[in-house]
Amino acid sequence: MTEGTLVAWKKKKGDKISAGDVIAEIETDKATMEWESPEDGTLTEIYVDEGGKVNVGEKIAFIGSEGEAAPKKEEKRAEAPKDEKKAVPKKKEQEETEKPVPAEEKEPEAAPPQESAKKKSAEKKEAAPSKPAPEPHAESTGEARVKASPLARRLAAEQGIDLSTVKGTGPDGRVTEGDVRAASKSKGATAPPAATPRIPAGEGSRISLSGMRRVIAERLVASKAPVPHFYLNIEIDAGPLMTARAELKSAGENSDSSKITVNDFVLKASVAAAVKVPKANASFDGDAIVQYNDVNLAIAVAIEDGLVTPVIRAAQSKSLREISEAVKDLAHRARHKRMKPEEFQGGTFTVSNLGSYGIDNFSAIINPPQGFILSIGAIVKKAVIDDCDQIVPGQRMSIGMSCDHRVIDGALGAEYLKELRHLLENPALLLI
Repeated sequence: MTEGTLVAWKKKKGDKISAGDVIAEIETDKATMEWESPEDGTLTEIYVDEGGKVNVGEKIAFIGSEGEAAPKKEEKRAEAPKDEKKAVPKKKEQEETEKPVPAEEKEPEAAPPQESAKKKSAEKKEAAPSKPAPEPHAESTGEARVKASPLARRLAAEQGIDLSTVKGTGPDGRVTEGDVRAASKSKGATAPPAATPRIPAGEGSRISLSGMRRVIAERLVASKAPVPHFYLNIEIDAGPLMTARAELKSAGENSDSSKITVNDFVLKASVAAAVKVPKANASFDGDAIVQYNDVNLAIAVAIEDGLVTPVIRAAQSKSLREISEAVKDLAHRARHKRMKPEEFQGGTFTVSNLGSYGIDNFSAIINPPQGFILSIGAIVKKAVIDDCDQIVPGQRMSIGMSCDHRVIDGALGAEYLKELRHLLENPALLLI
């Protein structure tokens, strides 16, 4: 995250504030968070109006003690050094160019043209080294002094990119992962990208990207381009699942708030399969594969602005009922942007279910650094051949598995799907 939107102020200028009081609501890329006061005092000044965009690290308000005056909005510490750095070289350069002036004034006014030309060329030669002086200094400092996130440094090392040549867009010019990827893309490009065609007036409209949609675009490019995807697909007999769901319904589970859905069975089975095949519950990390102890299940939830993936932590320790309740709670809060950032982080794999939208099958894109993502399709009635070689009506569900080939090979992915099929076709095992 590099910026947020100040949605609303919960306190007004002049209010007394105690530590822990909610002062404002700030919208991040995926959630609206309440910002609490870190200390006691008086809200002396507000620098950002409601609806304003704010960079990370930028001041939004001043909480002072009794009678303490707030600094003016224009006083930005981050900008002062930059201005000073820019001003100092100009002043030095001006002094250097002005130094020869008194000497020139003492020279005879009627100096021959050839002499004056020689003097001018000599002055240029002397002045020339003063301008590029900062460049050798920048080279000597190297990448060690470049402000960059750890992920950006690692990515730059992997792709052979000199961080000192990358323009940072983070706070105080910090180089981010996105900056390195952009530099890598421009470095490897063989031709300039074609200009995006503009929509003629009156034939459509341009919709500015929301913070969430911009992050989704960046994340998907970061995933699909460098991560070597491959895809496995199975079709399971969904009849036992539907029977189990009907039995639960007949036992009195009728309310939407308490009923266990087919998707809940799928989520529980995906977690149990990851416990049975632990090598699949892993991710790629540069020079190693990280195999996780816990199964942190991420669930794809569609919301108005796009897609979020809240995480059920240590899902292997939760029952079918607990997973069902956790999913409902996370989905509700995600749709109302009432989640904390950490609730979106740390997933070890993701399940995306488009069955309720009538999609029979699809292939999802991995959410890095996870090792795989499951794509769940709709349950479809179709003619099938039973164990007696008879054509009978059946119910089938398609499941796709998109794998990071650096972490999961075909045989390992097949082993995971085999275990997943066994659990879903024997749902009673998920109740144990």
